[in-house]
Amino acid sequence: MNTSLKIFFEELFWVGVFERVEDGKLSACKVTFGAEPKDIEVWEYVLSHYGELKFSPAVEAETRQAADNPKRRLRDARKQLENIGVGTKAQQALQRQREEMKTERREISREQREAEKQRQFEIRQQKRKEKHRGH
Repeated sequence: MNTSLKIFFEELFWVGVFERVEDGKLSACKVTFGAEPKDIEVWEYVLSHYGELKFSPAVEAETRQAADNPKRRLRDARKQLENIGVGTKAQQALQRQREEMKTERREISREQREAEKQRQFEIRQQKRKEKHRGH
């Protein structure tokens, strides 16, 4: 399992995107920090909240083998630091997570609406029975 964290400025807030590659599948999680986080704050967040993160469903991703050449590793690290924003695979994974959460919220709210309708119906039925009880 390979995990990375990219932090960047998006509109008004600083955002961190955790990307996790496992068995050739990428899943991502987006965290909003607000003000620009210091390195120690990011580290503390990772240590205390990593287990609570909700990663998106896995998306097929290409995995590259790490270069053994130390100069190439430095060059790749520098490119990753320059590369601002979320990778397209991570964006797809986050979008899929948003869609799943949306359908889940819709389902829960529909069930709540139906339960409220049923409760109101039962209250009306009870009132009708009470009106006719004396006759």
